[in-house]
Amino acid sequence: MPITTSAKKALRGSKRKHEFNLVKKDQISKAVKTFKKLVADKKVAEAEKMFPQVQKILDKSVKTGLIKKNMASRKKSRLVASLKKAK
Repeated sequence: MPITTSAKKALRGSKRKHEFNLVKKDQISKAVKTFKKLVADKKVAEAEKMFPQVQKILDKSVKTGLIKKNMASRKKSRLVASLKKAK
C-alpha cells in the first residue's frame, strides 16, 4: 500500500487508466474477432466495409500508447492478407 500522498494519488490514477485500457483492449479484440469471423464465413463485402473501423481502433490505440506501432501494423497486415486470401 502506498504511504505518501502522491503515491496514493498515483495509485488512483493508475487504477483508472487500467480500467480504460481494459475496455479499449476488449474493443480491439471484439473488432478483430468479428472481422475474422466475417472472413471465415466468406462475407468478403461486409469484411471490406468493416476493415476501416478495425484499422481506426488499432491506430487510436497506438496513439494513446496502449499497443505498439509494429503490433498494430502486423495485425492490420495479417487481416488484409486473410481478406485477400478469402477473395
